[in-house]
Amino acid sequence: MAKLFVTGTDTGVGKTRIATAICLALAAAGKRVAAMKPVASGCTSTPDGLRNDDALALKGAMNVRASYFEVNPYAFEPAIAPHIAALEAGRTIDVEVLDRCFQRLSLQSETIIVEGAGGWLAPLGPNFTMADLAARWQMDVILVVGLRLGCLNHALLTAEAIERRGLRLCAWIGNSVDPTFERREENVAALRARIAAPCIGALVHAPGLGARDVAKSLAGELGVLDPNKLD
Repeated sequence: MAKLFVTGTDTGVGKTRIATAICLALAAAGKRVAAMKPVASGCTSTPDGLRNDDALALKGAMNVRASYFEVNPYAFEPAIAPHIAALEAGRTIDVEVLDRCFQRLSLQSETIIVEGAGGWLAPLGPNFTMADLAARWQMDVILVVGLRLGCLNHALLTAEAIERRGLRLCAWIGNSVDPTFERREENVAALRARIAAPCIGALVHAPGLGARDVAKSLAGELGVLDPNKLD
């Protein structure tokens, strides 16, 4: 099966919209797709418990049945770093709980998409990061690059860190997050020249662009995510 971990050069770079779009595009292509947001902060209290908008978007895009808990095992109310939110809540993020949810979703699907929180090295505890989780589950990685000043350094450092873990960076996507960003095309060209993995999209700044619109724009490029085509 395909196991895809969506990470970003930072928080707020559009990981959820892109992860949701990939879910929608693969589901439209007839694949059984599951998605997971293992840890989420910035959640809202509801009668059913804390709920996170990113996790709800992923759950709505997947086409296999799962509980909210399986999609988002750890939800914290404040919009702060997950390990700090867990500490303040008096909870420990148990990796074995995450493992069980991941395994249950994997059994139902041909493709599983896991969206990280924050950037590649965002901590989940004293000695565990999002990168450790991707490595534990041996996932291929999709990097979302927030196109703004500083993106070259952030993207190249993240790509190098992914490869040093022995994981495959199978694709990257540029997402314009700053409408005033100068020399956008030149920066995208610089990244294309320096990152070996293919770029499967360079999205313009369009806050109103929904995941379904992004899915349509990415659909023709998703063949590179097929594990049979990654060698």
